[in-house]
Amino acid sequence: MRITVFTIFPELIEAACRPSILGSAIEKGILSVETVDPREHTTDRHRKVDDIPFGGGAGMVMMPQPLSDALDSALAAEGERKPRVVFLTPGGRPLDQDTVRELANEESIFLVSGRYKGIDDRVVRRYATDEISIGDYVLSGGELPALVVIDAVMRLLPGALGDFASAEEDSIHSGLLEVPLFTRPREFRGDEVPEVLISGHHEKIRRWRRREALKRTLLHRPELLESADLSKEDQQVLRELKRDLDSGGTGE
Repeated sequence: MRITVFTIFPELIEAACRPSILGSAIEKGILSVETVDPREHTTDRHRKVDDIPFGGGAGMVMMPQPLSDALDSALAAEGERKPRVVFLTPGGRPLDQDTVRELANEESIFLVSGRYKGIDDRVVRRYATDEISIGDYVLSGGELPALVVIDAVMRLLPGALGDFASAEEDSIHSGLLEVPLFTRPREFRGDEVPEVLISGHHEKIRRWRRREALKRTLLHRPELLESADLSKEDQQVLRELKRDLDSGGTGE
């Protein structure tokens, strides 16, 4: 897969793509991350990419010409391929695992990172196949959201992780929140690892993990249960958990 990030701060993307699993996936050739700086497509000696907004108001707006020319050049280089052109915007659809799965199936993705107050809307309307938001808060630019998308997509590419099953079992990927995780030592400051996890009984461990995932999701993100793939066993466990919690229990 090839991802191209359009940003006036390419060094932010390049630095973040070097370490850890992401850097390893790039070294293996599983993923390619390139950057395009719209400043390279400016027509004035000051390499200006922003201007004051029509209609007044605070802040500056990214001008249409440099970014449009950058996109045109990159699209021409794609030839027959039709990349997804994703603008990282506050008004986009929320990024979720289903969207990540969609993007992971693409051969080429363009991620457009805005700065200042935003991007001239004529550019968004002309080029965007998608608008995506990573949350309802304000950031200084689209580089961090772009990196979030890159990292999430990378995890679903075959061979990117040492154990692909770990991606399949990730929190949210399965439709439920992650189970409580433990490692050595077995006892830490008087708090012990649940006995079932050291029992060696695989079926008991499976049932315990599924119950804990259901309980955590019910307590913290109940809306996820509406679209989760639940078995009859899961539904029975949920009924038991709800009865226990309604009666003042802890769901244990």
